Amino acid sequence: MALQQQIKNRDANLLLGIGIFGILVLLYAPILLHWVDGWLHKTISIEHEYFSHGLIGLPFAAYLTWQKRKQWQRLPNKSHPLGIFLLVIGGIFYLSGVTEWVNLSLPTILVALCLWFKGFPGIRLQGFSLILVLLATPTAVPYLIAPYTFPLQSFIATTAGFILNQFGMEVVVDGINIYVGGRIVEVAPYCAGLKMLFTTIYVSLMLLYWTGALASRRVTLWFLSMAIVISVIANIIRNTLLSFFHGTGKEGAFTWLHDSWGGDLYSALMLLSLVPLLNWLDQLLSPSPEIQPELEESETSD
Repeated sequence: MALQQQIKNRDANLLLGIGIFGILVLLYAPILLHWVDGWLHKTISIEHEYFSHGLIGLPFAAYLTWQKRKQWQRLPNKSHPLGIFLLVIGGIFYLSGVTEWVNLSLPTILVALCLWFKGFPGIRLQGFSLILVLLATPTAVPYLIAPYTFPLQSFIATTAGFILNQFGMEVVVDGINIYVGGRIVEVAPYCAGLKMLFTTIYVSLMLLYWTGALASRRVTLWFLSMAIVISVIANIIRNTLLSFFHGTGKEGAFTWLHDSWGGDLYSALMLLSLVPLLNWLDQLLSPSPEIQPELEESETSD
């Protein structure tokens, strides 16, 4: 009888899970398709393009969730009342019709479901997947940050002008404007590299998790810091090239790097450089296999 009851409960949980998944698909498939289409074809707002890293992050989050399905099933069913509260908040967000709130309803409802079914152990198990979903959810954060990017814009313009001067070009920098051969290139807020920076941090977190290096605070801090520096340097080089192309009349090259697939290729190559960087830092900062047992013996003897 006990075995039959367990089978019935398992079947009921399976049907409930399928039902909830079906409802989520019906509710959010149109929204996710809108995001993907906007990211791929750049038909979405500039602010929402900042979250195009979701093209790789959301599938990765789904993959991690699927990989942990057996661990999820083994967790005891333990509801937390905060789950119902967040579910109501998520429902209100979804029904509000306000774009930002509708978008935020997705991570809110996912967190609510984890709390409702498994409590905080469920949040801990699916925590990284939930973080990936949240950081890929288009919000107004880039719009709020843009007015404060002027120092970064000015720094990029000054550095790009200095680099071009070293190659014998006549360049005048006025604030965030670069004059090359009488032509002006403006380092606008959306050219300050925030999109590349967001993507760099997002991909860096994915690499840290995938390699297991996220468990090391020292490796994580060093890697994220160096990744941010690489992102800023890469953006300076990109703006320097754009100024050179525009100032010398190479409009085809300018369009290719600024508006076409050249910019995507440039960003992809920069992100690929993070892989050997992480491997190097992991080898450099992680204790060697010979030292680790000695440390453990020393701690035991103490």
